[in-house]
Amino acid sequence: MLFQLLRGNFDFASIVAEILAVLLIVFLILPFHEWAHAFTASLLGDKAIKYRGRLSLNPLSHIDPLGALCLLLFGFGWAKPVPIDPRNFKNPKLGMAITAIMGPIANLVAAFVGLLIYNALFYFAFGFLVTDIGGFVRTFLSFYISCNIGLAVFNLIPIPPLDGSKVLFLFLPDKAVNFFYRYQQIFFIAIFVLIYLGVISPVLNWATNGILDGLSWLSSLPFRLFVH
Repeated sequence: MLFQLLRGNFDFASIVAEILAVLLIVFLILPFHEWAHAFTASLLGDKAIKYRGRLSLNPLSHIDPLGALCLLLFGFGWAKPVPIDPRNFKNPKLGMAITAIMGPIANLVAAFVGLLIYNALFYFAFGFLVTDIGGFVRTFLSFYISCNIGLAVFNLIPIPPLDGSKVLFLFLPDKAVNFFYRYQQIFFIAIFVLIYLGVISPVLNWATNGILDGLSWLSSLPFRLFVH
């Protein structure tokens, strides 16, 4: 979004639609993402998590101001990580991997709901979509959907503290895991630099587009069956 503003490649309605989509994600979807971590951890044995104030959908419990600002400006961001004690899991590595993967899955569920709404409008209210207000709604839903999928893909990068690292650690020896944790701040900064330079952007875009295509097909299936 920031680059569009700098290049003047935008119109007022699109910017407003995208800002509203980001606000929805910040105040609803990011808390849902973190709640998914907390709820899964609780189910797997970390019962103390409910006393840490994160087994909630209250946005104030989850919002990270800098992460929210990055989401608004760059299209990817984060919330406050949920503190999880893997010692409460029967299998710490497996428990952390399952807990971690549920965050990106929450984003994909949110994107899928957005696609269902879009398909409902497309199949049953197409005339509305071609109006000015409909175009605004279409822009809002498109950005909301793509942003959620992008967040899922971003979080699945196997570098700490991102969720994908916990999945990777399931297959690594403890010595390697400790190495990643020791230098996680350096790795995290490096990820942002690589994204800014466009080095890993093609891979992230390929994954995002592939997931979008798959979810689009799946979400449209019941409508196509119903209409035909």
